[in-house]
Amino acid sequence: MITQARARLGEALFTRVAGPDGPRNRDRIHTRPGPRWFEPGSPITRVHGDASMFVGGVRALLLQTLHPAAMQAVADHSGYRGDLWGRLARTSTFLATTTFGHADDARTAVETVRRIHDRVTGTLPDGTAYAAGDPHLLAWVHAAEVDSFLLAHQVYGERPLTPAECDTYLAQAAVVARALGVLDPPTDRASLAATLGSYRVELRGTPAAREAARFLLLHPPIPLAARVPYAALSAAGVGLLPAWTRPPLRLPWAPVSERTVVRLLGSGVVGGIRWALSGQRVGTRSPEQAPEQSPEQSPGQSPGQAAS
Repeated sequence: MITQARARLGEALFTRVAGPDGPRNRDRIHTRPGPRWFEPGSPITRVHGDASMFVGGVRALLLQTLHPAAMQAVADHSGYRGDLWGRLARTSTFLATTTFGHADDARTAVETVRRIHDRVTGTLPDGTAYAAGDPHLLAWVHAAEVDSFLLAHQVYGERPLTPAECDTYLAQAAVVARALGVLDPPTDRASLAATLGSYRVELRGTPAAREAARFLLLHPPIPLAARVPYAALSAAGVGLLPAWTRPPLRLPWAPVSERTVVRLLGSGVVGGIRWALSGQRVGTRSPEQAPEQSPEQSPGQSPGQAAS
């Protein structure tokens, strides 16, 4: 009975996050034989395959809103208010495909996103033009994402990475970033810190950013029964944001509570999600696979070698 309940809960959660095509996409991602960009068990597969990504995703979205151009592009083109779950499904499918999927599917996913970015242009309230395909803007979005995913994994992940594995994760994530158009993505913790620091002068809490934060944290389109666990996940995501981000977004800062109560609740919810999703089944990947090969590799290289 417990196994069946876990399977039902996991399937419901997976379908909500991955969308109605989630099961079909999952089977294709994990069972299509052939080369992958990254080896199974490598740092990027551990981070992106862990339930801590739910916390990392909340943090990443909040952090990204602080860049006016990134926030305006989302507000003008993503329809996040009316299609939050659709946007989440597309993002999660992209991450899963590039991390776990066949190399050809990963390339197709990247090409699709790049075509979409080419169409996303507009103007900020002050008249400044923006373009989603701008390498500088892409670099901010990428840095905010990997910083959030990695930090959430280190705090809430089932098996935190070693310092060397953290650098490998960033080098692997940089492979995807370069394919998307980022010119010089960070490949270790030092370069990530430098990249994030270089954007500080551009960041601010615009009305659009504060509105997005309120929507994400206080008015998400979720069932009543999910409100309590979602609140714990949201608090965990907020609790991992740097102190300097709180005033611009008008978010509270309670360091003692965030290190104790919030982390306890967040760990409980992440653990529950991990337990539920562990009951999900996918087909068995064919043992006849070509060596892993990323878009930057020559034959015989590992993903880490290509990224370093």
